[in-house]
Amino acid sequence: MVRLSVLDTSPIVAGSTPRQALHNTVDLAVLADSLGYHRYWVPEHHGMRGVASCAPAVLVGQLAASTRRLRVGAGGVLLPNHAPIVVAEQFGTLEALHPGRIDLGLGRAPGGPPAAVAAVRGSRSSSFREQLSELRGYLSPTEGAIPVRGGNVPQLWLLGSSSSSAELATELGLPYAFAGHLNPGGAVEAARGYRGPALLVSISVIVAADDERAEWLAGSTRLKVLSRVRGTRIQLPSPEAAAYRYTADDRAEIAGRAGGVLVGGPTTVAKLLRTVLDETAATELMVTTPLYYHEDRRRSYELLAGIVDRLHSAG
Repeated sequence: MVRLSVLDTSPIVAGSTPRQALHNTVDLAVLADSLGYHRYWVPEHHGMRGVASCAPAVLVGQLAASTRRLRVGAGGVLLPNHAPIVVAEQFGTLEALHPGRIDLGLGRAPGGPPAAVAAVRGSRSSSFREQLSELRGYLSPTEGAIPVRGGNVPQLWLLGSSSSSAELATELGLPYAFAGHLNPGGAVEAARGYRGPALLVSISVIVAADDERAEWLAGSTRLKVLSRVRGTRIQLPSPEAAAYRYTADDRAEIAGRAGGVLVGGPTTVAKLLRTVLDETAATELMVTTPLYYHEDRRRSYELLAGIVDRLHSAG
């Protein structure tokens, strides 16, 4: 059975605020809970003016308190930024308060520009493997961090965007979440190299009533990608602002950099998702939806929830 889940960066779109972005995240999680999505993850980013999700442990607590059934977690905690015992204490506490619903995804990416990362990391010098081993010790239900004792252990996932991270997850026997929304071209190779208990692939998806509407909405993401390629980082613009004539060079850049976003009406997207599942053999897809208007994002997830039935029947 294919599971659908949500990855939400709490995007701060042009003209909006971090407060609004975070409230939108809570609202979307409540909707995802009602629609039957399996889990809801928020990432850790620092110093990025278009992303409000910088403190996943805090946000996970709010999401868990606002939903009833949904698994919620970090996608993920960037372990080099933290003392492992603090991570164990935070997520052990969350698991104690919301038993059976907390995920702890772990990554090693910087998570922001150099100045912000340096401010967060300080002088820590341990390797990712060393920190991961230390953290797993603190997650022992008998001898670990105090909140973990007695069995308050979050489900541990290893995050990555390369075949080497898939190999590490296999070696450690951990569930693996591949960041297909960041490296769509590497998903198949990483999936083939992974041998472990569970494989999740994240992917960017925009669904609307029909292909034409979805393509118009996707203009926001394409303009943001093009701006980044051209050396200017902008917050996600409105589709109206993105509706202008692209040059041939512009279209080539967009195709090369934003081609991993799956865009279309329900029938089109169902076929595209089926291809991802067939190529990776993943049993779960985690979807991030970069849209300017919150109502369009809600509608995209509503339509996507209906697509899952077609994926089951096609599989």
